[in-house]
Amino acid sequence: MNLPQVLESLRTDPETAGAIVHWETIPARPAVTAPFPNFIHERLIQALKKHGINELYSHQRDAIEHINEGKNIVVVTPTASGKTICYNVPVLNAILNEPDTRALYLFPTKALGADQVDELHGLVTDLDADIKTFTFDGDTPQDARRAIRSAGHIVVTNPDMLHAGIMPHHTKWIKLFENLKYIVIDEVHQYRGIFGSHLANLLRRLKRICNFYGSHPQFICCSATIANPDELASKLIAAPVKKIDNNGAPSGEKHFILYNPPVINPELGIRKSAVNETERLASRFISEGIQTIVFGRYRMQVEIILRYLKDKFKHEFGRGLKIAGYRGGYLPNERREIEQGVRSGEITGIVSTNALELGIDIGSLDVSIMCGYPGSIASVWQQAGRAGRKAGVSAAIMVASSSPLPQFLMSQPDYFFHRTPEEAIIDPDNLIIQSSHIKCAAFELPVWMGEKIGPEPVDDIMEYFEAHRIVRKAGNKYYWSSDIYPANEVSLRSASPENFVILNRSDNNRVIGELDYFSAPEFLHPEAIYMHSAQTYQVKELDWDGRKAYVEEDAVDYYTDAEEKAELKIIEVDEQKYIAPGTIGHGDVSLTRVVVLFKKIKFHTHENVGSGPVSLPEQEMHTTSFWYRFPQDLAISANLTESNLGGGLRGVANLLQKITPLWLMCDPRDIRALSRVRDPFTQTPTIYIYDNIPNGVGFAEKLYNMVPGIFQSCREHLTGCVCKEGCPSCVGPALEVGDTGKQATLDILDIILDSR
Repeated sequence: MNLPQVLESLRTDPETAGAIVHWETIPARPAVTAPFPNFIHERLIQALKKHGINELYSHQRDAIEHINEGKNIVVVTPTASGKTICYNVPVLNAILNEPDTRALYLFPTKALGADQVDELHGLVTDLDADIKTFTFDGDTPQDARRAIRSAGHIVVTNPDMLHAGIMPHHTKWIKLFENLKYIVIDEVHQYRGIFGSHLANLLRRLKRICNFYGSHPQFICCSATIANPDELASKLIAAPVKKIDNNGAPSGEKHFILYNPPVINPELGIRKSAVNETERLASRFISEGIQTIVFGRYRMQVEIILRYLKDKFKHEFGRGLKIAGYRGGYLPNERREIEQGVRSGEITGIVSTNALELGIDIGSLDVSIMCGYPGSIASVWQQAGRAGRKAGVSAAIMVASSSPLPQFLMSQPDYFFHRTPEEAIIDPDNLIIQSSHIKCAAFELPVWMGEKIGPEPVDDIMEYFEAHRIVRKAGNKYYWSSDIYPANEVSLRSASPENFVILNRSDNNRVIGELDYFSAPEFLHPEAIYMHSAQTYQVKELDWDGRKAYVEEDAVDYYTDAEEKAELKIIEVDEQKYIAPGTIGHGDVSLTRVVVLFKKIKFHTHENVGSGPVSLPEQEMHTTSFWYRFPQDLAISANLTESNLGGGLRGVANLLQKITPLWLMCDPRDIRALSRVRDPFTQTPTIYIYDNIPNGVGFAEKLYNMVPGIFQSCREHLTGCVCKEGCPSCVGPALEVGDTGKQATLDILDIILDSR
């Protein structure tokens, strides 16, 4: 069967038809084109025509013209709309006219940078011009680095390498910084939260170095569709930007299906497993040779779905069909091989985390299936955009889990399809992040008294550094005086630059992957099942100090899921105010967390088949939190017993944790909730929603300004859930919140909202 036939079978098959809650057909869209501007070099036009580009899409033409006028821009169009032309054409055109011109391309990952260089090389080859394009990252050989520094017209890198490998050694890059005309920042929407806050500070340092060498580069940014692309880009580069969003690229007809697995226990509100339903849907397409990508929410889910699909297609009817996985932690050569396999069509089905949400070239696939809600509406459209060609039919299917957020979206499809995507939040002036980059800036160039590296003079911070012998003051400047290399002390993506390396004892301790510091206790504790390319390994030893995990191949029929406990205390209150009937606030908190046990979950049935204790060191994290403090007599005013009050507070906290990511542009795992019947600091019932990110990135402050709207959303979702006593789709199961937990949660929400 072809794709339209398989889609029709989903619509008519009783097993699937009842689970389809919404079917949106997005019609094909013709191209809107424009001729090349007359200032584009004729050689470049001829090279583009060799690549089949005889004219520009409307957004490409507008972008190139605004760049020619000297404006900073951000191009906001869907996946596969030709955004690379928006920056490659003006950059190559400038180099053809002025051979000393230099450009710096920044991509969020090495893989994406390497992928884009391949496309650029093809265009440069057809130009037959001496334009040297190089990738400069951790994989670049030492003997090639000198040539890149002196001769590279276009240097392609990532923020991490710019931070630690280029700017601290700017004296070796004089040719680049003296002639730097363009800085290209692709996938701008990825720079949110802690990563975006770091990048904004990184760009402050970059502009400072450029200014030292007499250059004032122009910024060309590209983004997926989010609510505030121009605001985000402007915050990142600390300058105004022009938004280009008049997409002129064509697209074929797309079918977008919201699929809610059927309820198998109405009393408890339990539905069929989203993982199993995703595997079943993907199998229908893959078995017909229809190239399909499946997105999992996290690495373990990816490995489980991958295992199920590989098991399914190892028999006769699956011959000639190849299934592969893709996620962070796979080694670079392994990922490149998989990308090539998808592009060539050799791989029919691929299961990935959001690592393939970015614009890595894997060709145009036919179907995209999302197992669970990816965390933001913007991510949904990015992942859905992985399927679709300029002509022909494609499909995207989002399979809901039982969690409140995807269930909320399933019940209100209009909200999903017609709501503006979320805003991306960054906090460049986070004191911890900013001070770390000021250290790096002082290492790179002396800091003048009164100098602004950001919105305010940095004298107070420099005096603090001087007192701790990190810098010394001479005249009206501060000079670096410490023995440390400050860039090594700053990880742009997490609180710790250290990763755990995973070694396979069954294969002479060969390295098979890596994992970040804060995730290690959850996934690499002793007896944990680590999965890689659908192979199961058991963790035999975790060397905490050496940052190594030793695993052995083990063909078990289960995976593990860890549980942690957390303690929170307020360090500093930033804002607090009374809003009847309680008090809301936000500020800095200290969080102590430790993994305490793990459960063994059987493949396919997902039943709990055992558990065990975990004994690992506590991890302490400083972050920010929003809180809601109720009056002491909440139980009386809500007519609840003390035990019912606890269940109701847990229910409200569970709803908030699941619903707030829809209001914030964040992954649901970026925030956590904690409820207390009697908070030790105030002796009052309190709910905390904290940033699950070291130092916080502004989620808590934004939530502070969203009351009461966020509580109204929680109430709407709760009253729309068909369960009687609570379920995973609303407040949590009755086992967690109690038999009256759902009603108690509703009573508390009514008190909050009725007081407005």
